[in-house]
Amino acid sequence: MENADHPLLNWIPYKLVETDNDVYFEWIYLGDKRYVDPFFDETLMRCKVHYNNSTRYKVVSSVDNLIEWSKVLVSTELKSLLFHVSRCGSTMICQSLAVSPQNIVVSEAPILDQIIRSDLFDLDKKREVVKSVIRLLGQKRFIEEKNLIVKLDSWHIFQINELRSIFPKLPFVLLYRNPSEVLKSHAKFKGMHMVPNLLPASIFGISYEEIQTISFQQYGAVVLEKYFQAYLDFYITDKNVSMYNYKDGMKSVLERFLSLIDADYFVDEVDQMCERLMRHSKDENVIFKGDTFVNDTLGLDLAKANTLYEKLDNSITEHTVVTIS
Repeated sequence: MENADHPLLNWIPYKLVETDNDVYFEWIYLGDKRYVDPFFDETLMRCKVHYNNSTRYKVVSSVDNLIEWSKVLVSTELKSLLFHVSRCGSTMICQSLAVSPQNIVVSEAPILDQIIRSDLFDLDKKREVVKSVIRLLGQKRFIEEKNLIVKLDSWHIFQINELRSIFPKLPFVLLYRNPSEVLKSHAKFKGMHMVPNLLPASIFGISYEEIQTISFQQYGAVVLEKYFQAYLDFYITDKNVSMYNYKDGMKSVLERFLSLIDADYFVDEVDQMCERLMRHSKDENVIFKGDTFVNDTLGLDLAKANTLYEKLDNSITEHTVVTIS
């Protein structure tokens, strides 16, 4: 059955719900909305006003229903999973990629975070559910669509080995940036993972004993250390991962990413994607003039973060040499 004839066309699961004795998924109707917002939850908010989503009835399915339905709908080809340390250009890359009608770009979908961090499923079932939800999010809704790119939440780096077991041949991409610049950006407006207790510290591999010794201000630096270490651990062992540094310039990062995913674009599409890089990642109407940091001193101990950052840079060089040889 072609998607055009399927009753689930334009419907996607968007929320995992647990009741006393049951687990199910809520679905939302997309209508003609593409995933063009900086973050996936913004797209969901725009869709909620649609008539199909504003009635008092909810569209729900069981876990098994979701898995079976995902096998029937035609999905675009998953090209890459994108990992990031936050404030390192990942939103900009996704916004640039979303310019092309050939691309479906899922940027930090809450439902994927729910599933990845859930303890409601055994390992095999969780793997099935992750694959099924990604297929459904990437359903082919418009004739031009060919490629699916999924950007995960920053803390999903700690689940990267499990995700590799689900997608053994898929190119993974790791984006990172100088720790001082990342933390200066968070000093202006902190992401939830940089604030103690908004997410369990155990997600980042921070023990209860360790968190007792970390100040509120230093917490973000420690989280970044954990990210960088996880990047190193994976990068030096995996054969199908690429790592890009923000300092190389977003145009360079975009060009390398497009080459990596092996997709064919028209010249004007690539030009439009590059043009999008000139505008603010979260507001395409604003010209991006670079980050400005009023406070040049963070007052944090960045010694370990800086050492790990240098190791990441060195690892890229060593990785390249090994690959070429």
